[in-house]
Amino acid sequence: MTLIHWTDDTAKTFGKSNLVFHHDLADSHLFSEDALIALLDRYPPESLEVFTMGFDPGRSDEWRFGRHKGMRGADLMAGVKAGRMWLNLRKVNHADAEVGALCDQIFAEVREKTGQTALKSDLGLLISSPNAHVAYHLDIPLVMLWQIRGIKRVHLYPVDADFFTDAQIEGIALRESDESLPYDPAFDSRALIHDLKPGEMLTWPQNAPHRIVNGDMVNVSLSIEFMTPQALWHANVLYANGLLRRWFGLNPSVAKSPKILEPFKIVLARIAKAFGGFKGNKSPLVPSFSLDPARPGEIIYDDGVKPFVATETKRAA
Repeated sequence: MTLIHWTDDTAKTFGKSNLVFHHDLADSHLFSEDALIALLDRYPPESLEVFTMGFDPGRSDEWRFGRHKGMRGADLMAGVKAGRMWLNLRKVNHADAEVGALCDQIFAEVREKTGQTALKSDLGLLISSPNAHVAYHLDIPLVMLWQIRGIKRVHLYPVDADFFTDAQIEGIALRESDESLPYDPAFDSRALIHDLKPGEMLTWPQNAPHRIVNGDMVNVSLSIEFMTPQALWHANVLYANGLLRRWFGLNPSVAKSPKILEPFKIVLARIAKAFGGFKGNKSPLVPSFSLDPARPGEIIYDDGVKPFVATETKRAA
């Protein structure tokens, strides 16, 4: 039994183009309301990330990390429905046997249909509030976004120099910074905009910038990150370029540098990682709000933290 509805064209261009697939997971028992609450209860609480955000989807700086001590699965789901929250259950396939088996099935199917072998596959479960959003950013691995419940408006942008600089993407590869990038509304003139519905899966080329805005309903999605040998090679070239820029003052470009130099860059990246890797200055996530089981959906900000306030104009929706 296959999970994804393939065609010859989608199998050939998987991971290389913006592609929308149909899938058969939207009605899976794994993602019913009760199953999600039970999964939240058994998922390691220290791995669960809870965020809130402002009301302007163009602002990457308005993203805040919170505490959820004492919150049960039912409390978290009630909070998502009533508030402005984004739950991120990272690497669920490593923490839950049923989800792990599903992830294995997905990648066995990808390998069968495309011939591509997946490395370092991580399945994340996203449970998010009506009208929540994720600002403009890019990921170093390849990504599949599976929609289970609700509708997300996804903006996908080309992988070229008009949308990020070499230094910016290198900083993400080096973990010097998070995945956020400066956003310009003019970017949207070249974006692919798709309303992702339950039963659809969207995938895009490696490092394609994107941003996401939920519809006016609770959303449940699977965000699956993975590498292929080719994608891992590319990621290591980015890593080495970052080292060459930061350690030696060079100005490499992944698009313009000769391909003949890439094997030497791979060696540099592997040697650097073997000795502990690049020591960047990425700031750790610091909580600035708390959740209370008795007040579902309410964001309880720390003293001195200014709450986000809704405005009439929502730029970049």
